[in-house]
Amino acid sequence: MQVKDFDYYLPKELIAQCPLEKRDEARLMILDKKSGEIEHKIFKDIIDYLNPGDCLVLNDTRVIPARLIGEKQDTHGKMEFLLLKRIDKDTWETLVKPGKRAKIGTKFSFGNGELTAEIMALGEEGSRIVKFEYDGIFEEVLDRLGQMPLPPYIKEKLEDKEQYQTVYSKEQGSAAAPTAGLHFTEELLQRIKDKGVNLAFLTLHVGLGTFRPVKVDDVLEHHMHSEYYRMTKETAELINKTKEAGKRVIAVGTTSSRTLETIGDESGRVREQSGWTDIFIYPGYKFKIVDALITNFHLPKSTLIMLVSALCGRDKIINAYNIAVKEKYRFFSFGDAMFIK
Repeated sequence: MQVKDFDYYLPKELIAQCPLEKRDEARLMILDKKSGEIEHKIFKDIIDYLNPGDCLVLNDTRVIPARLIGEKQDTHGKMEFLLLKRIDKDTWETLVKPGKRAKIGTKFSFGNGELTAEIMALGEEGSRIVKFEYDGIFEEVLDRLGQMPLPPYIKEKLEDKEQYQTVYSKEQGSAAAPTAGLHFTEELLQRIKDKGVNLAFLTLHVGLGTFRPVKVDDVLEHHMHSEYYRMTKETAELINKTKEAGKRVIAVGTTSSRTLETIGDESGRVREQSGWTDIFIYPGYKFKIVDALITNFHLPKSTLIMLVSALCGRDKIINAYNIAVKEKYRFFSFGDAMFIK
């Protein structure tokens, strides 16, 4: 299976640069995973495709202001740090630009010395293991000094940090938003609950490994970075009851999907669990838990387009994406949505 099989043509002007003023008024493509039939709706119409007893599974992770701009202490050269994964209290796996200046033992300063960092070791694929020093509480220092880590294809500055958070975000720790969830408003979620649809929450802290380009030709040679996940007993019981009743488990986003499929066993059950997952889902994978998926439109040749292709078939996905381009849907993080039913 070749990575080029998951390519499609996307004009740059279709890459959404800012979120819509009203989250639930994004466009929504409905894709039938069996027939390939397509409908064009507005996101708030999703309620018409959810049935009483279905379970909507949402990722309640919250994006931290993980982008830090500082300087090298000896030369005062400008440096950019992107926090990827917390290893312990003050030690993080981090991307540093320009990386050539970030040798082991090098020290950096942020916010006139309010926060300092030292490179302790080299990590995977050019990352750095960094130890931070500061007074007070790290999260408060980061909130003052850090910026939202928007993807590189978004060139416009965000007016409000909350625009890159879901309305139900709670657990701090992501380097990127679970963007399928950005379309929900509190009012829409309440209407969905009132219809008899159950809401279940899990946590997967999104690392940039999910979005990194696939640099190999053969899909099977790609290695996923690991991300931390957690599922509570309450969520596990709700999902199991949904399955037992013959209703659908509908994942909101690829992050929720990857967590559910990591925890799910061959009998289609889940349990309270936490840990690290590097699950890589591509065509040929048999889903154990996920019946349907709400997702955004993903980058060409990415692991995310491979995941959605696994759910309903590569040909149906590439056809749907080509139609989305023709119909001028908005793509990627702040773009429009798809419901694979």
